[in-house]
Formats: sequence, structure tokens, C-alpha cells
Amino acid sequence: MIPRYSRPEMAELWSAETRLATWVRIEVLAAEAMAGLGIVPAAALEDIRRAPVPTEQEVSAWEQVRDHEVLSFLAAYCERLPTASARWVHLGMTSYDVVDTALGHILARATDLLTGAAGELEQALTDLAVAHWDTVCIGRTHGMHAEPTTFGHKLAGFAFAIRRSVERLAAARAAVAVGTISGAVGTYALVDPAVERHVCAALGLGIEPAPSQIVARDRHAQLIQAVALLGACVEQLGLELRLLQRTEVAEVEEARSVAYQGSSAMPHKRNPTKAERLCGLARVLRGYATTALEDVAVWHERDLAHQSVERIVLPDALTLAHYQVTLATEVVRTLTVRPERMRAAVGHTRGLAASSAVLAELLRSGMEREQAYRAVQRASDLAAETGGTLRDAFDATVDPEAWEPEWYLRNHHAVLDRLKELDATSDAAR
Repeated sequence: MIPRYSRPEMAELWSAETRLATWVRIEVLAAEAMAGLGIVPAAALEDIRRAPVPTEQEVSAWEQVRDHEVLSFLAAYCERLPTASARWVHLGMTSYDVVDTALGHILARATDLLTGAAGELEQALTDLAVAHWDTVCIGRTHGMHAEPTTFGHKLAGFAFAIRRSVERLAAARAAVAVGTISGAVGTYALVDPAVERHVCAALGLGIEPAPSQIVARDRHAQLIQAVALLGACVEQLGLELRLLQRTEVAEVEEARSVAYQGSSAMPHKRNPTKAERLCGLARVLRGYATTALEDVAVWHERDLAHQSVERIVLPDALTLAHYQVTLATEVVRTLTVRPERMRAAVGHTRGLAASSAVLAELLRSGMEREQAYRAVQRASDLAAETGGTLRDAFDATVDPEAWEPEWYLRNHHAVLDRLKELDATSDAAR
């Protein structure tokens, strides 16, 4: 992923230095297990432990003559070892015992980082929702004015969506946090299963129960689907903020730096660029979700078609999602909310938002539904055309309080109670 859409802590996890250091750690752990079985001599184990992690440049130099990444890594690593000790490195193992086990470890750490960031976004949304629970605004369906709601209610929906994403990530993390040290076709022909148990336990990984040569790729696909769903939930938030920032609405505004310039031609422009970015990045994540599904099916015990794909998709998806989520948290934490604009919008249609209350009252009075509906519809159309109000036609029909937006929020506390319960549950989990 390009630096523009990367945070340093996630980028570090996907660096060549982290990958090579994890490969070395796996080789050391495997040698430890084999020494415990009486296979690797104690002196060789100490040499293996002391050997430094090769650099990316050293591995690349070997790859010019070996044309195989793992063999080149082993050559670069072992050239720092005495010949008698080097022959015990990677004994009975195949390349993807190292690659996939390291990948499981890195994916678990990256998912933890993303999950933590998503939790921060959930908290930011919850905090703002509680702060604006009574900030009345108009609800919109099909983009048109509906009944009154509150800005806090809107934000609560987004907080719950992020919580569902956190739960999906937790399940996906369990799926990808596995490794295998099982040999060329997963039968443990030349490596004792005790080696696998030692390596995976030390790395905090589960074990692929029926390995081929690789870890099953449906695991990775599950993770990227969860990541894409998280991205879509953030996109929903971003889209709402974009719509509420339109000039004629102006109910919220994202923060801007003193250096901000919105247009090269129009100095007045204050565009919702961060919210737009949240939406755009979700499109990339959806593409990666489809691509990850293509990697599930492999030939027999393995092929190499998935490798080139996941070198791009896995780090990019996790890095991009982490950036998107942290940006969303920044937007929410610094958002300017304009309650007066929201309140004014409720009255924009001069009482038409009360049409459902008028209809309900007519039905309770005994009027047939179609007759009542058409009566309210005609009065609404007339009010819209003439600049009058719906209240002019039905003021004596309904409870006077029904013309006030708060009347529609009498039972609204039920949602707030659920939000507070979610917040308490999230605090306990953290």
C-alpha cells in the first residue's frame, strides 16, 4: 500500500524486516523442538539462535542465483552459520511451513491492530451519539424528509454496525491465526508433529488440522470479507456525513487544517474530502474481497497461483482498512455539529413531518384507511403548493404536542439504553 494510505504501525507489520525476522523465529523454534527430540545437536541450536536475521538486500542478492525466495532466505541466513550447524536448519520442512506459519502470525497481529482501531471508532461514535442524543433532526427516507429523529440516533446505528464488524473480525482472526509445520504434502513424513505444536504454541497460533502443503485459503478469504464489511460500514458513515455537509443542508462539517484549500479555482469551497475518502477506500476493499475468494481453490495439495495475489491483497487490505478506520475516528472526534441547522430543517416542510400522526389519529377516530390516507395526502400536497401548513387543515384533529418533533421521540430511550449497554460491554471487553 502506498504511504498516503498507511499508518506506520500497520506498515511495520508488513515490512520485509518483520517477515524475515518471523521466518528466522520459526526456524529457531523448529530447531528448538528438534533439539528437544534429540535430533538437532545442542551446539548447532546455539549457533542457529545466534545467527542474525538476513536483510532484504541479502536475500534479494541470493535470489539472483537461486530464483526462489525461501531458498534464498535460507542461504542468506545460513551463510552466517558454521557449515556443521547450517545443515540442521529447515530439516524436514518445506518452504510454506515457514511462509504460511509466519503469515498466520502476522495476520493475527494485523487483525488485532485493526480490531483495536475499530473499537476506537465505535467508542468515538458512541460518545458523540450520547452527547447528541436529544439533538433533534429530520429523518430522511429516499433522501426526502420523513419523521423527526435525533443525530444521536443516527450515530448509534453506526456504532452498532462497527461493533458487528469487530465481532466478525474476531471470528476471522481465529480462522487465520493458524500455522503448519508438516512437510511437503502435509503428512509429517520428515518432521515430528511435536515440532509443529512447539512452533505454533510459541507463536500463539492454532494448527491447520488437515494440512496439504499450505494453510487453507478460505481462512484468508474469511478475513478479507470481514475487512470489506468493516469498510462498507465505515463507508455508510462517510456517505451520511457527505450528505449532511451539502451546502443546502450544512448540519455537520468535518474539521479542516489551517492549510486547507478546497479548490484550485474556487477559494470558497469547503469540500467533504475526508468523508469522500472513506467512501472511496471501501470500493478498493470490496475488490480485494472478491480477489481473496479467487485464491480459495488450489490444485491438489497446492499450487502457486495464490501467492502473487495474496502478496498484494492481504497487506494492502489490512493496511487500507486500518487507515480508513483511523481516519473515520479522526473525523468523528473533530466533527462540528450544528443543532440549529438540524432543528430548522425539521420545520422546513411546515408540519408535513407530522403526517403519520395525523393519519393515525384519523384511523383511531373511525375513518377508513384509504379515505384517511388520501385526506392527509391532499392536505399535504396543498400545503406544499401554497406555502401553508398541514396544521392549518388538522389542528383540531390531533394532540397539539404532535406538531412538535419531541412527540415522536417519546420512546426513544429504548435505543439509548441499548447503546449504553453496548458501551458497557465494549468497555468490559477492552
